[in-house]
Amino acid sequence: MAKSKLYQISKSSLHGKGVFARSDIPKDTKIIEYVGERITKKESQRRAEAQLNSNNGRKSKGQVYIFEINKRYDIDGNIPQNKARRINHSCAPNCVSFIEKGKVWIYSLKKIREDDELTYDYGFSLDTYEEHPCACGSKKCLGYIVRKEDRPKLKRLLEKKKKKAKKEKKAKKEKKEKKEKKEKKKAKKAKQTN
Repeated sequence: MAKSKLYQISKSSLHGKGVFARSDIPKDTKIIEYVGERITKKESQRRAEAQLNSNNGRKSKGQVYIFEINKRYDIDGNIPQNKARRINHSCAPNCVSFIEKGKVWIYSLKKIREDDELTYDYGFSLDTYEEHPCACGSKKCLGYIVRKEDRPKLKRLLEKKKKKAKKEKKAKKEKKEKKEKKEKKKAKKAKQTN
């Protein structure tokens, strides 16, 4: 396989290995195809669960490279030839995926400078956000990988959780202080009777 003039695989600060621009890439450039085995939704579910269950606490081993292409089929990109599987997620991506004639292509959303890491939005569902922590570090990041349209809802949900946790912490602190005050009073009373 010939080396691409557009990208190279290298160590990523986001996660494991990443795909980086070998040279400047203009906006709207078709960069790389996301290749793999075409599988049914049922097989896709089975493989995803098996892969996640085989994780055994090792983050890098629990990755699933299944890409939805339509209502009936997905592509399992967990093959060595699929260099696109190394493209990491970002909440402020510089690439986007398009499905063209049953194939998944990664295009540049904007001009990408040489040595910049290629990223796209994985677009995970809000329902499973806690299973997908995000470390992209962008200003738009909420700490979880969810599709762009779900981020406002996630933001509200996280704010609600934060308020609840703060309230519970305050109540716990007040309860502790009340208990300590009661114990001090009890100890003082015991000291006075002796």
